[in-house]
Amino acid sequence: MKLGDPSLDQLRIFIAVAEHGSFGGAAKAMGRAVSAVSYGIAQLEAQLGMSLFEREGSRRPVLTPEGEGLLAEARGVSDGVDALLAKARSLHAGQEPSLALVIDVMVPGDVTAHVLGEFRRMFPSCALTLRIEGLGAVAACLIEGGADLAIGGPVIGDQPALERQAIGEIDLVPVAAPSHPLARSGIAPGESRRHLQLVLTDRSPLTEGREFSVLSPRTWRLGDLGAKHSLLKEGLGWGNMPRGMVAGDLASGALVELDLPEKPGDHYRLSALWRRDTKLGPAASWLVDAFKTGLAGA
Repeated sequence: MKLGDPSLDQLRIFIAVAEHGSFGGAAKAMGRAVSAVSYGIAQLEAQLGMSLFEREGSRRPVLTPEGEGLLAEARGVSDGVDALLAKARSLHAGQEPSLALVIDVMVPGDVTAHVLGEFRRMFPSCALTLRIEGLGAVAACLIEGGADLAIGGPVIGDQPALERQAIGEIDLVPVAAPSHPLARSGIAPGESRRHLQLVLTDRSPLTEGREFSVLSPRTWRLGDLGAKHSLLKEGLGWGNMPRGMVAGDLASGALVELDLPEKPGDHYRLSALWRRDTKLGPAASWLVDAFKTGLAGA
């Protein structure tokens, strides 16, 4: 049997009847006459050579097994066309078709999750790729062309190839397990140098030879903030952590904030970064504002 070519309109009528449970409900939702909906289903069934709804013995159309099997495919076709049209409208409006974003590991995870969730709702046609990096590796992604926009910290200094817009800051606090020798009060100056410090390492050469709040000559260099967090709770060393990430541990007593004479904690200032030879589009500009708002409330 030779099958016909269903139209997009016929598929959308099919979906509407299935979702609303009646020809009348579908007609009302689509702003059509019931006769137009009934005709559309009849035409689609003729094109496919099968019945999609059981009409006998019931006041409401019930999907046949064949109709059940084809409904997901019809929805996929309809959704695909909607996505194509949305992207075409976005391109006409100047929105970026894709965006590569790199975020500093110090940015609170709940802020990142909320912003990116809203981004997907606001810009469904923009294909977003995401990387999480630390320290100079954030800027390196931009400089090397691996990202269009970055949310990064201050440790790289001023890079002539990059534009920078301050968007907020987070508190870094020195912490250790309560059993650690530095957790007691009255720590003498220089005592921290006698103990292992857990340090977030830079995966890029941009900060080669530079140290940031490193007091001890005894260090373990870690590329993952989550691993550093776990080792701190095990009492294997001391180190600086974003206050928001360890707030629960400080409240429960799993970690304690250290009162060191050197006061190694700091305000970690965050900026939106992009290359000076590019211009931020609507989606990237929205991300800058959203992260600024999110960090202000963190």
